[in-house]
Amino acid sequence: MPFELPKLAYGFNELEPHYDAATVEIHYSKHHATYAANLNKAVEAALWQNKSITEILTSLESAPEPQRAALRNHGGGYSNHCLFWESLTPKGEGKATGKLAKAIDAKWGSFEVFAEAFTAKAMAHFGSGWVWLVKNKAGELDIVDTHDQISPISLGLTPIIVIDVWEHAYYLKYKNVRADWIKAWWNIANWEKAEARF
Repeated sequence: MPFELPKLAYGFNELEPHYDAATVEIHYSKHHATYAANLNKAVEAALWQNKSITEILTSLESAPEPQRAALRNHGGGYSNHCLFWESLTPKGEGKATGKLAKAIDAKWGSFEVFAEAFTAKAMAHFGSGWVWLVKNKAGELDIVDTHDQISPISLGLTPIIVIDVWEHAYYLKYKNVRADWIKAWWNIANWEKAEARF
């Protein structure tokens, strides 16, 4: 089966005013769609049509060398964006709940301290990429950033929630002011989905 765009759980305009409809539509139907199309080409060329996206991202070293970079870049781009859309909701609760909230408190002392650390990581990230709350190989929470379309799944990490800090993710509304986009993201972060992932 070819990789397809996931159906969004909200309309393009439902994340307003924090995330504008024009950006959501372009980001989803152009950027994400291109990663999906190019991933399908790479999968076909590598004869990897029977692999899931997780299998692809965790088997890159065994991929045919001519397709390895395409599988890493487009597979990561496809997967990262799928996770990004799931990390957003029109009904943002503002903070984590349940077992995830307890784990965050245990690691950082409070959700507020965690939020400051996550925001700082997102602000400090140089160039294009992503900032993630992940579960590491030891089963502990961590904040990491990845460049370009590197997937945390390829690094042996379990993604919990993510913010996209590529400029195309926010430029139409926030121009080059990444800080405003990060501040807005907290209003639409999907902590219910993050709890389920955790």
